[in-house]
Amino acid sequence: MEIPQTHSAQQDWPQLDFPAWQDSCATLHLWTQIIGKIRLLHMPWTNHSWHVPLYVSVRGLTTSLIACKPMSFEIEFDFIAHRLLIQIASGAQIALPLRSQSVAAFYREVTAALHALGIEAGIRTMPCELPDATPFDQDESHCAYDPEYVNRFWRALLQSTRVLNAFRARYLGKCSPVHFFWGSFDLAVTRFSGRAAPPHPGGVPNLPDWVAREAYSHEVSSCGFWPGNAGFPHASYYAYAYPEPQGYAQAKVPPDAHYDSALREFLLPYEAVRTAPDPDALLLDFLESTYAAAAALGDWDRKTLER
Repeated sequence: MEIPQTHSAQQDWPQLDFPAWQDSCATLHLWTQIIGKIRLLHMPWTNHSWHVPLYVSVRGLTTSLIACKPMSFEIEFDFIAHRLLIQIASGAQIALPLRSQSVAAFYREVTAALHALGIEAGIRTMPCELPDATPFDQDESHCAYDPEYVNRFWRALLQSTRVLNAFRARYLGKCSPVHFFWGSFDLAVTRFSGRAAPPHPGGVPNLPDWVAREAYSHEVSSCGFWPGNAGFPHASYYAYAYPEPQGYAQAKVPPDAHYDSALREFLLPYEAVRTAPDPDALLLDFLESTYAAAAALGDWDRKTLER
């Protein structure tokens, strides 16, 4: 048996220059929304929209098992073989190639494959959390797919998931899974204080205000990884608190991190983590220091909530 070579440290934390793959990133964002909305259609509502995210897998991003009638199924983006795999519990499956094609073409292919397998595919075609969005079935402009950079993005998600899971394990209170929200296109984990929060103001593009208010119904300290977008073209780790306690923006964090007053979040460049002597230590320091600021300034019951 031939044993594949392991990656070097540089490969484990791959370079992720947003401008080099921004068109592919925008297209992939919309493709994940299509698959995420299929999961949303078939899953029972769970608090804080925990029934809608995707999850990082050993090959890409997956819906995980969607257990429903008349049949259970799973959809996975495979960023190694570059295919979308739709599998049902009976053993039948359809694989669609991931390649440069429009969002509308991808939507048609996915819908046809689901119909062939007997799975309902009647999703709402308007993208979420994006201003000036075009319905999936009409979007012919987003059509890029760079397999090299998509694979790099997935590898960055793998590393981020590993460290975020280590951070999550240190908390005894209510905490989300480490999951990938296709609306905002970010990997996230959220800790809760257990207390109710003031109503969220809403105003997220193409997202009902009641969804945002339910998501932020209780006090949170949230963090994660985001590849960037056209308005902020830098892959970054982020952290924020809702509601934001007084003095949070002045919290002591690692030197490479800073508070962005426009986003109302702390940001740590992915590049700083990737090139650090100990990427895990730097990222954990960022996650712990931003949480500690939210919990201390927000008067959380830390003795009860922390391991």
